[in-house]
Amino acid sequence: MKNHFNFFTRLNLTELLGKKARNLGDFFELLKTVPGSSIYYHTHRFLQQHHFLSPEPPNDFAFWISNVLQEDTLGEMLASVDIVQFKKISELRARFVKIIEGFLKEGKATNFAPPGEEFHFMKAVTFVIPTGYSASNLEEFYEIMEHVTIHSIYYHMFEARLRLEKGDNDFSNWLENELGEHELALKISKLDPYTQTLDGLRRKIICLLGDKLNARNK
Repeated sequence: MKNHFNFFTRLNLTELLGKKARNLGDFFELLKTVPGSSIYYHTHRFLQQHHFLSPEPPNDFAFWISNVLQEDTLGEMLASVDIVQFKKISELRARFVKIIEGFLKEGKATNFAPPGEEFHFMKAVTFVIPTGYSASNLEEFYEIMEHVTIHSIYYHMFEARLRLEKGDNDFSNWLENELGEHELALKISKLDPYTQTLDGLRRKIICLLGDKLNARNK
């Protein structure tokens, strides 16, 4: 018997870690040791808060280094990291560490943040909440996708893949493993969720589902 897809949403509580950086050296050392949940928070905060923007603003690291430390070259390098390539927070952290380490070895970083503009590392404590929606087949899944909030879309597309390290988004995993919809699962998996709004992402998924249902009913 196939397992239903249960739609969840989430609420986040932001927590200060009590760790702050005044310059790039401080930032580099803290970046290597803060929990993975902090790396996730600072690379996805803009996306969660400005879900109507496309493309999304840069990650917190790039923003602070460019706008506070005035290290534009390094900021651009960090902003250009393609987060969609990574399936583990540890790998994403390692990429940032490698970029900053190379920059520091050149001996160029001397700027300090003005008082009050230090980088404060934070993390999000996530509370997962059931939506009450559940799908047992493709038709029900299609119908529900029209009604769940973008916060539910975010949870299943972003958090499941990277923060929870499931390797892929929840939608593709269910379509592949429970319904045997390999082609459809692959198409959704290949969508780049970082280059479009959350509602735009929902519309693309719905379109793919609709195409599949229409082809099946012909």
